Amino acid sequence: MAHNVELAERVRDLMPAGATEVKMFGGLAFMVNGNMACAVGADDLLVRTGKSAYEAALAAGAEPMIMGARTMSGYVNVAADLLNGDALAGWVERGVATAESLPPK
Repeated sequence: MAHNVELAERVRDLMPAGATEVKMFGGLAFMVNGNMACAVGADDLLVRTGKSAYEAALAAGAEPMIMGARTMSGYVNVAADLLNGDALAGWVERGVATAESLPPK
């Protein structure tokens, strides 16, 4: 499954200097200090929230990230309809802040 090129470009424009990109989860992951901040899928955005901000992200409309039968606490999927206009920046900022809070890899 290919990632959404237009969404990836929008995310790329919001990433801090030094961020890198890695193909991951069938999409394109954006890394900060070697830690994943977010990843663009076919039509959604995976955001690393950390466990402390996970419930707030769900309350804001995100869905749990599920891999196989396991819910990945600390990561959420954000549907395309929640990424319009300036809303994307807020989700990317959440992921970047979480990645920046972790030790560099």
